[in-house]
Amino acid sequence: MKLKQINIPPLPAVLLAIISVQSGAAIAKGLFPAIGAAGTASLRIGISALILLAVYRPNLKKVTADQWKLVIPYGLSLGAMNLIFYLSIERIPIGLAVTLEFIGPLLVAVFGSKRIIDFFWVLLAAAGIVLIAPWSNNGLDIWGMLFALLAGALWAAYIVLGGKISKIMKGGDAVTIGMLFASILIVPFGILGNGLSNLTPQLLGLGVALALLSSAIPFTLEMKALGQLPARTFSILMSLEPAAASIFAFIFLQEYLTFNEILAVVFVVIASAGSTITSKTQKH
Repeated sequence: MKLKQINIPPLPAVLLAIISVQSGAAIAKGLFPAIGAAGTASLRIGISALILLAVYRPNLKKVTADQWKLVIPYGLSLGAMNLIFYLSIERIPIGLAVTLEFIGPLLVAVFGSKRIIDFFWVLLAAAGIVLIAPWSNNGLDIWGMLFALLAGALWAAYIVLGGKISKIMKGGDAVTIGMLFASILIVPFGILGNGLSNLTPQLLGLGVALALLSSAIPFTLEMKALGQLPARTFSILMSLEPAAASIFAFIFLQEYLTFNEILAVVFVVIASAGSTITSKTQKH
């Protein structure tokens, strides 16, 4: 079945996207020793662009000026976000990186909220971030933490731009064209870093799995969700990311959860469930 034929409601689409992304993140970190963060990002973005082109085959001649003005920065922010996030998890645990990165979407939710109940869910998710964040010098790489925060800012831009472009362009076309521009930005880093020169058939196969799990599938699902959910609701739902990241890092990479991280998982799951319930009551 082609991706374009799948009809998934927005809330399950976000949850599936989160599971897919975090599975891919575990695969990506396993590739770092062989091809590096830049090489892994290039492999992921480049293969994702090829897959999406084969599936959606967008007609670039029909893209309007207004669509170009949004899809280009959307793609560039998407590409930069992925490369910088990989540079982060190369230095710090995935769960921590995703938690710090989530500050970006959290701010989108704060600025977009208009009701008290929405602020409550944001504050609950923020409490989870406070619990999981390092407040003492425990040997964590400062550059890894700064990269995660920068990735969060780019994630916020991705959410805002994705919400806008989904209103004027088909989701599949937007993701595909955006991924092309992400490739133009990111692939040169992989080539210059010589990471792609170490490719083997096995690594290429893992790259295809990574592209599907981390980009092609989740970005298509997220674009569909962004077209039907308010940006702030989407952002609060994404509070599941730190929880999913910690769980998948434990399963695939044996990165163990501390008590505070477990408590943070509880907080963000409650916040996500609460935002899902209230988003339904807000619908027409």
